Amino acid sequence: MDNFVVSARKYRPVTFESVVGQSHITTTLRNAIRTNHLAQAFLFCGPRGVGKTTCARILAKTINCQQLTEQVEPCGVCESCISFQNNASFNIHELDAASNNSVDDIRNLIDQVRYPPQTGKYKIYIIDEVHMLSQAAFNAFLKTLEEPPSYAIFILATTEKHKILPTILSRCQIFDFNRIQPKDIAGHLQYIADKEGITVEQEALELIGQKADGGLRDALSMFDLNVTFSTDNHLTYAAVLENLHILDYDYYFKLTDALLEGSIPQTLLIFDEILRKGFDGHLFIVGLLEHFRNLLVSKDQVTIPLLQVSESAMQKYAIQSEAASASFLLSAMSISGQCDINYKSAKNQRLLVELCLMKLANLPHILNLDIAAVDETAKKKVESQPVVAGERVVQAEPSAREMIPETASKPVAAATGAGAAKPSKLRSTAMLTPSLSASIASAQETEKKPQEEVEVVATGKEPLTSENLQMAWYQFAEKRKREVNSTTEEIALRKSFELVDNRIEMALDNDHQMEALLGMRYDLLSFLKRRFDAPNLELNPRVAPQEVNRQPYTAAEKFNYLAEKNPHLQELRRALGLDVDF
Repeated sequence: MDNFVVSARKYRPVTFESVVGQSHITTTLRNAIRTNHLAQAFLFCGPRGVGKTTCARILAKTINCQQLTEQVEPCGVCESCISFQNNASFNIHELDAASNNSVDDIRNLIDQVRYPPQTGKYKIYIIDEVHMLSQAAFNAFLKTLEEPPSYAIFILATTEKHKILPTILSRCQIFDFNRIQPKDIAGHLQYIADKEGITVEQEALELIGQKADGGLRDALSMFDLNVTFSTDNHLTYAAVLENLHILDYDYYFKLTDALLEGSIPQTLLIFDEILRKGFDGHLFIVGLLEHFRNLLVSKDQVTIPLLQVSESAMQKYAIQSEAASASFLLSAMSISGQCDINYKSAKNQRLLVELCLMKLANLPHILNLDIAAVDETAKKKVESQPVVAGERVVQAEPSAREMIPETASKPVAAATGAGAAKPSKLRSTAMLTPSLSASIASAQETEKKPQEEVEVVATGKEPLTSENLQMAWYQFAEKRKREVNSTTEEIALRKSFELVDNRIEMALDNDHQMEALLGMRYDLLSFLKRRFDAPNLELNPRVAPQEVNRQPYTAAEKFNYLAEKNPHLQELRRALGLDVDF
């Protein structure tokens, strides 16, 4: 029986063309080789399993290739390429810094650098996990890295760039490797499956790509595991879910439907089923948060590309996002986020999650009550506003209009001066409600008022005057006093002010009052703008300079103080030839 070779080794890229998801790196390296602009030291950094060591080997192999192709790829048939493939190359040296991190290891490396290559143009030194080198080893490596021989090239690879000394970073050409996208991983796995004669479901490959979190090596390991799990070389989505112990997103769709219906029992039963399958409650909450986020993203066509899911899942998200309002999703994310934060410190973690689900199931009912309250407030506001003739007519509620026949519009037209030939926007009948009758009477009186007053009635806001502002200011101060118990704020609101155009000028005593007033500035301006017809209202506080009333202390100060009150004292002092005792 042949020895099994894992896919991560068997299908490891050997050319720049076969590297997955790092086109920005491979393009730059190809151009550097083509134009002979090779740096003396390269630093490849990025997450695990994204191709750092692979690209280092391909770069080393391509530099010494004796028959480069037009696409700047190693030929694979020359002596240098063959020796590299057989691990017998004398020009390419690999050092694992995780196990060779001492000063002596670096000194041995420096001694090797002194000797030029016997064949080929360059000697390449690949140092993997370079961040594991000790401080002394880094210092011993500095001089050689800065001024190596013309034939020496260093390629450093690391997953933790922040641990490398800045002096090392400044001597290297840095390449940042990206996490590989799930779609690119799924495409590469499909290529391997075709090579191996394995039938797969596309959703299964996309699920492996999402679980790999951007690491192709992890994805290949999971792929091998699932292929071994299946006995008929057929990889299914359900088998991958079971083998990798992943919670199916269908549970989140069912749970969200139950939450939108407000069904607490159904919600708790779904959560119990998830726990009985062995899934952790914390992972469930994190997945639920991500599900709400995906639903919110799906509500706009512009943000749909942010979803990293399969096409079928994307359609499900689009359908369910129409049923869930943005208010529900934002509130649900806030509640779930608090559960995520408090999960580890909770004594009864299951009860915490169940309480979170109960709150989420009650959200639609609360939001409906809020909408009903807003509608009722708007309805009362419309009914309380006077009906203005002409262009500023406030339409009656539909229920009221349905009660008023069309034939009753002529008396109103005559009353309002619109004429019998011109159709009126107001309707009247003998059965008019008192509120409508009062509105029509108010409209007749409004026609006699100046244009400025009509504008104020239309907006429903008071004109901005000093008297009205003083009254509103007092009301805000009382409201703030009941809500926030702060002596400094209370003192600041008691200070006198004056209205200059659309600016409220205030003089405060100290910086503490200024901080207190600035802290409630937005609440104050919002309150006043809702009250007055002044959208450009501004608050301009300042700290007034304090006058120091220093009491006289010395004899000269006391004499001068008394002389200011009685100027004859100066004349008496001069007449008698007296002097002040300093």
